[in-house]
Amino acid sequence: MEENKNDLKDNVEDKKEENNPEQVENTNQEEIAKSPEVQKLTEDLENTTDRLKRLMAEFDNFKKRTSKEREMLYSSILGDVVCKLLPVLDNLEKAESAETQDTNYKQGIDLVLKQYLDVLKSLGVEQIESVGKTFDPELHEAVSTVQDETLGEKEIKEEFRKGYKLGDKVIRHAMVIVAN
Repeated sequence: MEENKNDLKDNVEDKKEENNPEQVENTNQEEIAKSPEVQKLTEDLENTTDRLKRLMAEFDNFKKRTSKEREMLYSSILGDVVCKLLPVLDNLEKAESAETQDTNYKQGIDLVLKQYLDVLKSLGVEQIESVGKTFDPELHEAVSTVQDETLGEKEIKEEFRKGYKLGDKVIRHAMVIVAN
């Protein structure tokens, strides 16, 4: 009987060791992690995460690209509109330089011209400096050349038509006479 008690005691202790929750949990987790279904799901999760990251980067690049295109389009359209309006500015400048006895008329032309120039300046349009500067084919269009010993080589003597640029882009070249 004593022997049966010892056997029963050993058997109970064996059962306790077998039912140790930590060991059972670790064993179950290892078995689950090794299962092909879990491995497939883990691989699918990694693939989906990778695709999501790529998609987010692609979308960020798309936003940057469209923003840049929008700015370029705005600049191009603005340049086209300003270029169409420059002959009006030329005529206002001619009207301003014309002799007249009517001082109110002269003041009106001066005010309109000043306002026109202020609007162009607010849009980022700048006049290209010409007279006394060195000829630059990217900014100026030479319509004639003259020999003048008082001026340096490729120096601009006279300006026929003013040139304008919007930022770094020339929207109308200045028509000039170049010396020597």
